[in-house]
Amino acid sequence: MPLVTTKEMFSKAYAGGYAVGAFNVNNMEIVQGITEAAAEHKAPVILQVSKGARAYANHTYLMKLVEAAVEETGLPIALHLDHGDSYELCKSCIDGGFTSVMIDASSKSFEDNIALTRKVVEYAHDHGVVVEAELGTLAGIEDEVKVSAEDSSYTRPEDVQEFVELRSLSTLTITELSSRQSLAHSPALRTR
Repeated sequence: MPLVTTKEMFSKAYAGGYAVGAFNVNNMEIVQGITEAAAEHKAPVILQVSKGARAYANHTYLMKLVEAAVEETGLPIALHLDHGDSYELCKSCIDGGFTSVMIDASSKSFEDNIALTRKVVEYAHDHGVVVEAELGTLAGIEDEVKVSAEDSSYTRPEDVQEFVELRSLSTLTITELSSRQSLAHSPALRTR
């Protein structure tokens, strides 16, 4: 079975009434542990790779690990770029075999976020790849990007409508509260 897209996976999960786990990976032991556990439960799985993990483990090595997981388990597996911060990174992952990418331009202005997301969507969809985007900004540190509680913001519902009208945007991450934020910071959050 080849890699599948997250769109295909989410459609089946929605119809079947189940969730799909997404796990960040960066080495053989993590890929093997996650996919072997998923195989025990006959569960599809999303393997996510961050910019930092890709730099650490090397794109080619990661692809071979994921190919081995697909071959060994026979599971539906999607390979997803988690929080890609540039068109070039998303394009490289698309060209390199990822079935899903996230363009995270949430640190940019709303207009710049839309423009960059649109560019990634156009390239990705020409290659059969699913795109996830993010609205709002979480407080915390991820892949060397630090956002203070004062600079974080919830997703504004009125922005969602405009954002989802992008050609074939498949997944949208909105900002409410995540494990990277503590409840202590919630009062400082605001919408833009």
